[in-house]
Amino acid sequence: MKFYFAPMEGITGYIYRNAHHRYFPGIDKYFSPFIQPNQNECFHSREIQDVMPQHNEQISLVPQILTNRADLFIATAKKLEQMGYSEINLNLGCPSKTVVSKMRGSGFLKEPLLLQEFLDEIFSALTISISIKTRIGIENPEEFYELIEIYNRFPIRELIIHPRLQTDYYKNTPNLSVFSDACRLSRNPLCYNGDLFTAHQYEQFHQKFDAIDQVMIGRGLLVNPAMVSEIQSDAVLTKQTLRSFHDEIYEGYRAVMSGDRNVLFKMKELWFYLIHLFASPEKTAKQIKKAEKLSAYEKIIDYLFSESELISKKGENLCS
Repeated sequence: MKFYFAPMEGITGYIYRNAHHRYFPGIDKYFSPFIQPNQNECFHSREIQDVMPQHNEQISLVPQILTNRADLFIATAKKLEQMGYSEINLNLGCPSKTVVSKMRGSGFLKEPLLLQEFLDEIFSALTISISIKTRIGIENPEEFYELIEIYNRFPIRELIIHPRLQTDYYKNTPNLSVFSDACRLSRNPLCYNGDLFTAHQYEQFHQKFDAIDQVMIGRGLLVNPAMVSEIQSDAVLTKQTLRSFHDEIYEGYRAVMSGDRNVLFKMKELWFYLIHLFASPEKTAKQIKKAEKLSAYEKIIDYLFSESELISKKGENLCS
């Protein structure tokens, strides 16, 4: 089984990825938060920093592009290829209203004919491998069957399916019936993504879909960065390892950002997920959220790691 780390805007940038790889090996591919090219340039400065090869030397990174313009996708993909990348991922999965309203991400799925024209143009123009991350439709699961016919027309490196509708966002449960049909119908290799929060849930999925050779995990790894290590080797996450992981990310942000507020914003995003590793985290979560100075934040974190215990993770849905 291959394990992929799904991108999360604002969190899984290169500082986070490198720290995660150092302390929790086992991820076969990391996917970058999406690059959103515009008419003036392929990359914003933040995006180019994130995918620079020198910032990702030890990991296997797949840059992700979010656009409905074939010319912008092609131009960006060619620049990424020049940087040494051999695979690009097309984001057809983002359910955000601001993205969907511009017919990007999963919003592109409501225009299957335009999507087919887009795919025809980019696959005709590029030699670099292209994978696709997709949802199963906008409002009705039946939409997927037209989409899979379109995807089958192209040599997709991997079709990563999050079997929810755009209108589901992250609510309801993944539609495993549709995913089962995808396993039967797809001419391209498949990867599953969606609601794998624990090693136990992964095992349940693997028993049901034993022919699937790769899974993508997002929120499950943000809550428990050791999840793949637990699956592969029954490793047990310790406070010492988690503290070292936290400290490397914290110092990484302090090295590239100015001002307490900017660093705290990044760390608060991280703790929205990590706090669930600790028993009775409510009080500490509020303290972290209210912290306005790094000195205050450091005291809170010191106290958390010295006085609080990690909860059992296996088989437990930490996101609930």
